[in-house]
Amino acid sequence: MNQRKVLITGASGLIGGLTIEQLGGQYEFSGLSRRPVAGIPHLSADITDAAAIKPAFAGIHTVLHLAAANGDDQWQEWAPTMAITIQGTLNVYEAAREAGVQRVVFFSSGCCQLAWEWDANHPYGKIANGPNDEIPATWPNVDLDWPVRPDSPYAVGKLFGENVGRYYSDKYGISTIAIRLGAVLKEDRPLLRRHLPGYLSQSDCVQLIDKCLSAPESLQYEVFNAISENKFRWRSTDHTKEVLGWQPTGCADAFPLPNNGEKQ
Repeated sequence: MNQRKVLITGASGLIGGLTIEQLGGQYEFSGLSRRPVAGIPHLSADITDAAAIKPAFAGIHTVLHLAAANGDDQWQEWAPTMAITIQGTLNVYEAAREAGVQRVVFFSSGCCQLAWEWDANHPYGKIANGPNDEIPATWPNVDLDWPVRPDSPYAVGKLFGENVGRYYSDKYGISTIAIRLGAVLKEDRPLLRRHLPGYLSQSDCVQLIDKCLSAPESLQYEVFNAISENKFRWRSTDHTKEVLGWQPTGCADAFPLPNNGEKQ
């Protein structure tokens, strides 16, 4: 049986590397990124160049779309978000449509709802930042049907991706799965106090990618939260577990508690 052909945009990044390393025996991966990636077919091109990226999509069944603005300026500056996260994502969907791609797995972000932490009428800011003696014993988990509350230009760009995915799913039949990703870290452990609610272990992340890549063709459009089993988690992952059969095993509480706002 032929392996499914999967193009990874942003293949040179952390999650792209983990995916290639751990799932390379199950899928036929190729890459699209500015920096070359060894060991798989790869096109070095900028996601903002719509014409240059098109050859990477030929013969592809699924696109794992990881490419986005990165670096410190992504959080407060609009320019990289508009050029890369927004226009780049539109370029990916157009190339996918023209090439007959059947599914896009779009990496969104938990930042799409993180401004709930700014609302003093809810406990989420205290859960994320402390102090611990002001955190209630229980709290309602924010679910996917709660209003989005983006906390940055980066998050607004990710919401554009979710919505352009909805449009291309409805109009062109491209199955879209959007993952509101938690904090996947190179060190694979929380480094800041505020990582404790949203930490996503590398193994839980790769397991979810596998679930999305192999999900039934009938799955047309879904948004999923992706967070490990953390004590302070306040966004619900029930839908992800129920629909995809995802079984996260990571937990931020397995590591020493970081100091508030200070890297360890």
